[in-house]
Formats: sequence, C-alpha cells, structure tokens
Amino acid sequence: MKALGRQIVVEYYGCNPVALNNVAFIKRAMRNAAEASGATIVQEAFHVFNPHGVSGVVVIAESHLTIHTWPEYGYAAVDLFTCGDDVNPDSAFEHLKSELEAGAFNAFEMKRGILDVEGHVPVRHKPFSVPAEA
Repeated sequence: MKALGRQIVVEYYGCNPVALNNVAFIKRAMRNAAEASGATIVQEAFHVFNPHGVSGVVVIAESHLTIHTWPEYGYAAVDLFTCGDDVNPDSAFEHLKSELEAGAFNAFEMKRGILDVEGHVPVRHKPFSVPAEA
C-alpha cells in the first residue's frame, strides 16, 4: 500500500511561553522546520491574538505546516502534513520540539491517501505551484 502523504499531529507541552507569544520567533521556527524537512516553502500567514497567542501556516509545495499557540499554558498544537518521498516531517517535528523547548509532547502519525497501487514508483520530483488568484 502506498500513502500519498504523512501527517504528524503534535501537542507540545511545557514550552517556553515567551517564545510562544513572539510571532517573529514562531515564523522563523516554522520556516526553519519546513526547511529542515526538505520542503519547498510557497507562502505563509501568521496572526497574533490579543492578549496572547499566535496561529500560523506555512504552505509548502508538498502540503502544509500549521501551529496554534497558547502561551498562558505553555502549549502549542502543530500539524505537519507532507506529501512525496523526499520530505521528512520527522525532521520538522524534532526541530520544533527543540525550538519551542517542549518539556513533553503527544504525537501521532497518520498515512494520508493510502492507495492500493501495484509497482510503487517513488515521488521524487519537487512539485511546483501556481499562485492562486485572489
């Protein structure tokens, strides 16, 4: 069976609350996580909440990485979804665990798009993207 993608859903606990509330830090950590996984960054969007918290998405040619932070609880909810055989979401997971200074985590991985295809051919090309019209 071939899966089109891998999705790691993570809950990081005991994170640095100052980092979780710093949008510049979160942007940099998410970009670096995408790069660590071997992904191609296409676009990003981040939002700062009042009085605290950051949400963001890094759209990658191979899917997406998202984060939602609750600094008051030292908690971050993260979704790492990658497609293809050359991108490794485990690297993004480890990078964010370190950057956020997570004391603990819960994570599970799901294979997405499981197909019963004979003669699996690895997806080795880097997909290209066409900008969406606004």
